[in-house]
Amino acid sequence: MTLTATRPAARAGRAAAPRRPARGRARKWALYALLSVMSLLTLGPFIAMIIVALSPRGAPTVPVQWPDALTFDNITQILGASGFIEWTLNSLIYSVVSVVIILLTASMAGYAFAKKRFPGRDAMLWTFIATMMVPFQATLIPLYVLVSDLGGADTFWGLIVPTLANSQAVFLMRQFIMGLPDELFDAAKVDGASELRVYWTIVVPLTKPILATLGVFVFLWHWNDFLWPLVISQSDATRTLTVGLTVLKTEELQWATLMSSAAVSAVPCLVVFFLLQRYLVNSIAMTGLK
Repeated sequence: MTLTATRPAARAGRAAAPRRPARGRARKWALYALLSVMSLLTLGPFIAMIIVALSPRGAPTVPVQWPDALTFDNITQILGASGFIEWTLNSLIYSVVSVVIILLTASMAGYAFAKKRFPGRDAMLWTFIATMMVPFQATLIPLYVLVSDLGGADTFWGLIVPTLANSQAVFLMRQFIMGLPDELFDAAKVDGASELRVYWTIVVPLTKPILATLGVFVFLWHWNDFLWPLVISQSDATRTLTVGLTVLKTEELQWATLMSSAAVSAVPCLVVFFLLQRYLVNSIAMTGLK
């Protein structure tokens, strides 16, 4: 009786088994559809910006609609505008120099906080991280007065130096370096390697994924930075692209011209992202691994 009763149940289980992969595929396709819709919603403003930028002058811009003919006259006008090339170069200098210095200092500080033992290490770390809770607007006026008294107004060093103390970058580097095996550093010390050599031959190669990720973030932060360059820059010699576009907007230009300037300013960000995309994927794949 027992064997007879169990056979139908076993057959029913075998018959119901193929339904599980079908449900899994349905969920996967539903997830893909949801992500596709979210991607289109995210790309919507960017696509609208491109359409308006390539629209002829005088074409209706609200609501956004596909123009009868595409033209590059707006982009040509922006590239030939007075100060646009200089603003772009200033933004590149501001962003690239900040990325190099922040990655260097943050990786060194992260290595010290993660692998070194010294008095007051934890207190110093959390005090440094606590500065993230202080809004930049609260320190804007004192910082401007200090930099101006030191002669840094309308200079590149006055534009760059106050933004180099990045507690978030230090924290990210410290968390990543803590996951590196201590045996690597012990072996290097046994071989007589100096601290600088340990940093350059062990820390830097093993932290390339997080350095690339952090480099993209820092570049975007500085490229899109507006408030501090607006306050400290007083002429086209140090004015960045974000501030310069605001100056163009005050000249009552057409929306097509403004959108073309925004499209051109987004090109360096896209280039940096696509060049470092492989490292971004590696950093995500290595998350949580030792």
